[in-house]
Amino acid sequence: MDFDLTSEQELVRDTVRTFARERIEPIAAALDLEGRFPYELVSELAELGLMGLPIPEEYGGAGGDIVSYAIAIEELTRIDSSVAITMAAHTSLGTMPILLYGTEEQKRRWLPDLATGRRLAAFGLTEPDAGSDAGATRTTAELRDGSWVISGSKLFITNAGTDITWGVTITARTGDEISNIVVENGTPGYVISAPMKKLGWRASDTRELSFEDCTVPEGNLLGERGAGFRQFLEILDGGRISVAAMGVGLAQGAYDLAYAYAKEREQFGKPIASFQAIRFKLADMATEIEAGRALVYKAAWLKDHGRAFAREAAMAKLYTGELSSRVASAALQIHGGFGYMEESAISRLYRDQKILEIGEGTNEVQRMVIARHLGL
Repeated sequence: MDFDLTSEQELVRDTVRTFARERIEPIAAALDLEGRFPYELVSELAELGLMGLPIPEEYGGAGGDIVSYAIAIEELTRIDSSVAITMAAHTSLGTMPILLYGTEEQKRRWLPDLATGRRLAAFGLTEPDAGSDAGATRTTAELRDGSWVISGSKLFITNAGTDITWGVTITARTGDEISNIVVENGTPGYVISAPMKKLGWRASDTRELSFEDCTVPEGNLLGERGAGFRQFLEILDGGRISVAAMGVGLAQGAYDLAYAYAKEREQFGKPIASFQAIRFKLADMATEIEAGRALVYKAAWLKDHGRAFAREAAMAKLYTGELSSRVASAALQIHGGFGYMEESAISRLYRDQKILEIGEGTNEVQRMVIARHLGL
């Protein structure tokens, strides 16, 4: 397995890196402070073909591979997590279920707007009483006269309530089994809460969703009835690659800030980077980031080549979540008191990091997944 990047992958990396530095970095702090969704940046990402990067060209996407997609997510997160999770959730969670499980008619109907980034998609799994135990879903969908009548609620759903959101694919009990059903925004009985206030990812859209006898056509069932549990586990496996890429990106961004600050900050008459305590911190950070990136690329490479990747995706997600925690903490420590101030970029990365150990399955859940794949 060779991780030398292809010319196409290098082009994705360079394009996204330039975009993140020139377009996102100047306004990232303001977006975070105001909790303002970055519509203009999403539009520009769409123009670059990034909002449907791994979606086949026949459905309006760019037809890129998963390694390229992971690289793009990493480069965005290096500068700002809110923009990165908007793209990642839209792609891995919102659009992929339709590509993987939709009928040809559903794909032709829904994917072009999503793959081109004209509209955003969401995925509704978590509920107030069903987080890590996703099988405890209580939302129900009853088939009546050719329509699904949905009742229940979802929590912590990304991209569900923006002005350009198309809809959400939700898990619901259709009798004794779980199925996936598409609910388009504007459907009567579908209520979207105001944006939730968060510790980090403040410029991303996070909502609570309620379904009060919400009625959608029978044809909005995604895949086979009763296949929802298997489907969302597969979706989460793929989604973990993008969240793992976010872990690497955030760690790299925190390292970049710490490295630059250590070179310019002077104490006792010389830059603090000259002190062994700081140099060793930076050396450890750089080493761990390289290890995390290799894990992410391996999981993405396996998926690209049609090989089993669930174990590697869980390993990458677990490792980079904890890696980004260590690096963000060490980077803030290097910044000293300045790093604790809200106007410092490292304070934003520090706040944004924690959710990487929770979302797409907590660290504990990743260990359960890994242990299962080890036969334990």
